[in-house]
Amino acid sequence: MKIHKKHIFQILGPLLAALIWLFIDLDPSNRQVTLMAGITIWMCVWWFTEAVGLAVTALIPVLMLPVLGISDCKIVAQQYSDSIIFLFIGGFLLAFAIEKWCLHKRIALKILSIVGTKPGTILFGVMLATYLISNWISNTATTMMLFSAVLALIQETKQYIEKNQGKFAAALLLGLAFSATIGGLATPVGTPPNMYFFKAYHQAFPLNTDLNFLKWSAIAYPISSLFLLITFLVLFYYFIYNKVKLNIDKAYFKISYKQLGVFAWEEKWVFSIFIMSILLWFSRADIDFGNFKFYGWNHLFIVPKFMDDSFVALLAAMLLFLIPSKKNDGQALLIWEDAKKLRYDIILMFGSGFALAYGFEISGLSNWLAANLQVLKGVSPIFIILCICIVVTIISEFASNIASIQLVIPIMIALQKDLDLPPLLLMMPATFAASLGFMLPIATAANTIVFGTKDIQIRDMLRVGFLLDAIGIIIITLMCYLYLV
Repeated sequence: MKIHKKHIFQILGPLLAALIWLFIDLDPSNRQVTLMAGITIWMCVWWFTEAVGLAVTALIPVLMLPVLGISDCKIVAQQYSDSIIFLFIGGFLLAFAIEKWCLHKRIALKILSIVGTKPGTILFGVMLATYLISNWISNTATTMMLFSAVLALIQETKQYIEKNQGKFAAALLLGLAFSATIGGLATPVGTPPNMYFFKAYHQAFPLNTDLNFLKWSAIAYPISSLFLLITFLVLFYYFIYNKVKLNIDKAYFKISYKQLGVFAWEEKWVFSIFIMSILLWFSRADIDFGNFKFYGWNHLFIVPKFMDDSFVALLAAMLLFLIPSKKNDGQALLIWEDAKKLRYDIILMFGSGFALAYGFEISGLSNWLAANLQVLKGVSPIFIILCICIVVTIISEFASNIASIQLVIPIMIALQKDLDLPPLLLMMPATFAASLGFMLPIATAANTIVFGTKDIQIRDMLRVGFLLDAIGIIIITLMCYLYLV
C-alpha cells in the first residue's frame, strides 16, 4: 500500500502532541495545561490538513480528555449535546422544508431580480441582507434561515457562469457565514456572547451605569459596518474579481419569478413558520433601550431563563411535522424521511467546539493564557487591547464564540484588577474578538453550516479567514481605543 500524504499528517498530529507532553511543561504546578495544549495542537494539525474527516477529528476530545485524566468521559460527552445543537437541528429541518417546497427558489429569484446580475452585486446583496437580519437574531439562526436561499442562488446562476463556478459558490457561502457573524456584533442581542457579556458585566460591577443598549451600538455599529465592507472586498477580490463572469440578462430572473405563480398551500405555511421563527427569535429575551425596556415572551413561562433559541427552532420543526400537506395526501409538510438528510458529521464538529472549550477551562489552559497576559501591567492600553484581541481570537478559532467568551470574561474581570484599568476597556474588545473565528469550520456554527456543503476548500477558508481575523483585530483595537480611552 502506498503511503499517502494524508497518512503522514495522520501520524504528525498525535506525534506533535506526544512531543509536547514529553518535552514541554507549560505550567509545572498543573500538568493538565500541557496535556490540553497537546490535544489542541493534535486537533489543529488534523483540521488544517484534513488528514481525516473533520468529524473524526471532532471525536478527539471525548477520547483523549478521559485518557489523560483531564475529565470524566460522561461530562465531556455532555458537551456534544449542548442546547445550541438542537437549535442547529431545528434550523436544519426548517431549511429542509424551505427547500422541499421550493420556497428557497422563490427567495433566490427575488433577490436576484433586485440586486442585478453582476457577481459582485449578488455577493453584496446576500451579505447585506444577512448582516441586517443578524443584528437582531443569532448568527446561527440567521445562517440557517438564509442557507437554502443562497444554495438556490448558486443553483440558479450555475449554468450562466462561464468559468470558476466553484469560486462563486464559495464566495456566496462564506459571505453568508461571515456577514452573519459580523452582523451579530452590532447589537447586544445579535449574538450570545454579547448577551453573556452584558449579564456578566452587570453582575461583576453592579454600581457601574456606563453600559446600555445605545452605548454598545454606538461603538459596535461602526465596527461591524466597516468590517462588513472590508470582508466583502476581501471575498470579492479573492474569489470573483477577474475570475468569475456571469452571462445573463436581469430580466430573466423577473420572468422566472413570475413563472413560479402564486404561493401554494405548503409554501404559505412554511413561509409563515419561517416568519414566526424570526419574530420569536427576535422577541424572546429582554432588550434594554436605555429609556425603556422591552420584555421578551420568555416571561410568559415559569422560569424565563429556561427558554432559549433552541426552543423556537424545535417548535418550528414540530409544526412542520404536524401541519398537513395538500399535495401529498396523508403526509405533513415534513416527514421523517426528510430528516434523514441531517448532517450528523456537522453536529459532531460543532459539539467538539464545546468539548474543546470545556477542556480549556477544566485543564486550566485558559487561566494559563490569562496569567501570561499579566506581564502587560504598565503597558500602553492600545497594546493591551491588541494582545487581548489576539489571544481571544486564537481561542475562538478552536471553540464556539459563546464558549470562548464564557472562558474569557472571568479572566478579564480578574485581569482588570491586576492592571487597574476600566473594565469595559478589557471586556468589550474581548467580547468583540470572541466573534472573530473565520479560519476554521468549527470556529462558529455559521462556518460549520456552510463548510458542510463541500463547496469550500479548507485552504481558501484558512487564507481568507486569517486575513479577516487580522483585519478584525486591528479594527476592534483601534475603535475600542479611540472610543473607550
